[in-house]
Amino acid sequence: MANPSKQRGTAAETAVVRAAQTRGFPHSDRLTLSGARDRGDVRFTTGLTAGVVAEVKGGNMARTASDALVEKWLDEAELAKKHTGAAVSFLVVQRGGHGLPNAHRWHTYWRRAWVAELTGEVIRPSILGLLPVRMSLEHALLFLREHGYGEPLTDEDFVGCREAS
Repeated sequence: MANPSKQRGTAAETAVVRAAQTRGFPHSDRLTLSGARDRGDVRFTTGLTAGVVAEVKGGNMARTASDALVEKWLDEAELAKKHTGAAVSFLVVQRGGHGLPNAHRWHTYWRRAWVAELTGEVIRPSILGLLPVRMSLEHALLFLREHGYGEPLTDEDFVGCREAS
């Protein structure tokens, strides 16, 4: 029998890929394990779009994660970005009460500096750049598409997105 922790991780990653594939990133896929040089769990792509990777956490540990654990996982997401040469990385964490079919409602976490980099905002180097920013996966995918990743946005993308919160 396979490792239960790996099974939960695979299920969570697959759920995130499925959500992304129906929300503007049709070629998204799971990344294979690569030992000590963590490359992240999911790659969000559309054709030749520059890389976006995510670290994905599912199961009870994710649903009950402390702020300190989220901070540790954000560090993992940043390391995955470096190891893959991706342009963007972020963290996806399963929410309590939202199973695999509702992965689009899971939380994503970003560092404040990562959001500023995407929007072109200039912020002073400081501890404030490390602050976590949270949004739903659905909103994160819209945010990425607004800034040139994935498929172009259409009016239909905004129908019902308020329910993703």
